[in-house]
Amino acid sequence: MNKSFLKFITDFGPLLIFFIIYYKSGNDLSAAIPPLIISTLVAVAIMYFVDKKIPYVPLVGAIVISLFGGLTLYFDNPIFIYMKPTIVNLIFAATLLISKSFFDKNFLKFFLQTAFQLNEEGWEKLNSRWAYFFIFLALLNEIVWRTQPETTWVNFKVWGMLPITIIFTAIQIPLINKYKI
Repeated sequence: MNKSFLKFITDFGPLLIFFIIYYKSGNDLSAAIPPLIISTLVAVAIMYFVDKKIPYVPLVGAIVISLFGGLTLYFDNPIFIYMKPTIVNLIFAATLLISKSFFDKNFLKFFLQTAFQLNEEGWEKLNSRWAYFFIFLALLNEIVWRTQPETTWVNFKVWGMLPITIIFTAIQIPLINKYKI
């Protein structure tokens, strides 16, 4: 199996499983969360066995999904799962901003330097854009879950955030081309 296809499946398969079970169960978060947690942990394990290393970003996602999904089930309160995207996006934003400001390390460069090569100015700009984009996603998630019904939030989580992220990524191509070395 193609490695990039496998990565796509492990990245988005758990979300698709969550979406399908949520709707097949009559919009029951309690039914959809355990398969989400299990499939996320399985996806991380698969990537570990394929790459022979721990994939950090999916691992953090799996820990946060397990924690917030578990809290949602334990307290029978969906607020925890609603806030998970907010917290994850804020963690990513803070990591990008703090790592550069306080440690003079560009974590975005660390994670993406094998994908493409940019000069330092390009990495700085890309790092800032992604940090502020993660803040935007966190705020958007907060607006949606606090003002819309649960089914709208689930649809937004599955069908809204992904296209927004793909569009944002595509918008970065001119910057990447401009600062490519």
